[in-house]
Amino acid sequence: MAGLPPKPWPTGACEQLDLLIARVLAPNPSPYTYTGTQTYVVGSKGGPDCAVIDPGPNDPDHIEAILAAVGERAVTAIMCTHTHRDHSPAAAPLAATTGASIIGCAPLVLKSNLPRSDEAFDTTYDPDRVLEDGEQMRGTGWTLTAVATPGHTSNHLCFALEESAALFTGDHVMGWSTSVVIPPDGDMGDYMASLEKLQARDDVVYHSAHGAAITKPRQLVRGMIGHRRQRENQILRLMGERARPVAEFIPDMYKGLDPRLIPAAEMSVTAHLIDLERRGMAALKGEVWRAR
Repeated sequence: MAGLPPKPWPTGACEQLDLLIARVLAPNPSPYTYTGTQTYVVGSKGGPDCAVIDPGPNDPDHIEAILAAVGERAVTAIMCTHTHRDHSPAAAPLAATTGASIIGCAPLVLKSNLPRSDEAFDTTYDPDRVLEDGEQMRGTGWTLTAVATPGHTSNHLCFALEESAALFTGDHVMGWSTSVVIPPDGDMGDYMASLEKLQARDDVVYHSAHGAAITKPRQLVRGMIGHRRQRENQILRLMGERARPVAEFIPDMYKGLDPRLIPAAEMSVTAHLIDLERRGMAALKGEVWRAR
């Protein structure tokens, strides 16, 4: 993961990216969110309506900044790529203020009783309409198509803006780092399949929830697929040397890692191991993983 860029950051400012897309940065920087979560307002600046993508955390200053970016337009839809707590909590208060419907990803239902397994998720998220893969939301001069991309989370969607050949990628593909896949909800097999799905598309630019616009998206996705395969090969090699618990993979795989990111690295390795186990290439005995 990249370090934070030097300040000042455009927190709270409305950045017009093209005729149909504006961006507002939330004030929630961290080692996991980079400079913060980026909310997008889609629709012509002088038009009658717009959509808001990934409204972000329930922060009054951020909500006011979104409303300022919206201006006099009606908000047709508030659309969430997924329900991590830095993405969807502002949906409810923004809907209450604007009268807009919350449309997009499904609420998360975790198939796990692990302690605190829902810690990172917004349990208040309550959409008016869930979009399936390929369903569309339309406004004046804009069309957003849902692209199902499970993996980072089971309910993750991207949104394709047809008029701009742009894809809003949430956390599935980011402009600063690879995505973290955290079980039990995150699934490495699904994540890889979703990357392959995006690789087959012809989007011209990606706008992610964290980091700069991605202007060579297929090249980046190809590199991400290669990176994950490299990680998988590292894990297989290390298991071939000896069986080991997850924590003992990290020093060999992540040289010079920020200690604050060790838990995320361990969960990512766990996601790879679970996927390898499913494919008959790894086995877990107690807390120790070995090659099969």
